[in-house]
Amino acid sequence: MMFESIATWACRGVSAAIVAMSIATLAACAGGGGSADQAGPQAAASSVALPADANLDYRLGSGDKLRVIVYGEQDLSGEFDVTGTGRVSLPLIGQVQAAGKTLDEFSQEVATELQKGYLTSPKVSVEVLNYRPFYIIGEVDKPGQYPYTNGMTVLNAVAVASGFTYRANQDRVFITRDGAKETEYPASQSVHVLPGDIVRIPERFF
Repeated sequence: MMFESIATWACRGVSAAIVAMSIATLAACAGGGGSADQAGPQAAASSVALPADANLDYRLGSGDKLRVIVYGEQDLSGEFDVTGTGRVSLPLIGQVQAAGKTLDEFSQEVATELQKGYLTSPKVSVEVLNYRPFYIIGEVDKPGQYPYTNGMTVLNAVAVASGFTYRANQDRVFITRDGAKETEYPASQSVHVLPGDIVRIPERFF
């Protein structure tokens, strides 16, 4: 009778161990499946790194039209063009370099020039009325020159050019900016286009 009880409890112990091992195995499988699912999107992500200049502050250039306001000085305020030399001709102070500067930098430069014998503490505000165009070439349906709109991204630029062709590599783009070397970027809403940019959509390899 005693041996029978011991055998019964032993069998129960083995069964409990088997159940515990089964639960542990199922939990491990479930955990492994979750990791695979999480790795999937990362593996599918674009291999093109996002360059540091993907979201640069806009810098003025030839062809931009500006509104300059000097508060309290209507005669010094108005609308002005950035010329081919990158300068703006303003009342009293004459030619001021604009190309290559942000709006804040340019407004500070104007204020500094006005302080040189003209105004004691000028307050200057500058905004862009019309941006110079951007260009998109390569594998889009309608390559060419297009008006720039504030906040434009590379995907917006592709949409303006009527979308990708069937040959387009939709993972990456190349941008030439300010005459510098062409740079590769991911085709992403995180990458902004600036006025004067040349955006090239490459062909994919079949």
